[in-house]
Amino acid sequence: MRKGIHPEYHPVVFRDRAADYAFLTRSTMTSEKTVEWEDGNTYPVVDVEISDVSHPFYTGTARVLDTAGRVERFERRYGKQG
Repeated sequence: MRKGIHPEYHPVVFRDRAADYAFLTRSTMTSEKTVEWEDGNTYPVVDVEISDVSHPFYTGTARVLDTAGRVERFERRYGKQG
């Protein structure tokens, strides 16, 4: 890699507020907020809305919408055009 053109790559804690879960990884993201991690070091922390721990697709709680039933109900209610 060429020197001086890439952002600094450093350890960052990502915290999922919905699931009360955090993980330490490396990233170019920065934050003014910091948190003391399990190893005793202080790292910048980035709060995220959703992660693999709280996302319905990964947790198995995703709902499948019954689109065929919705279309039929709409046609019954308002009559089929055509």
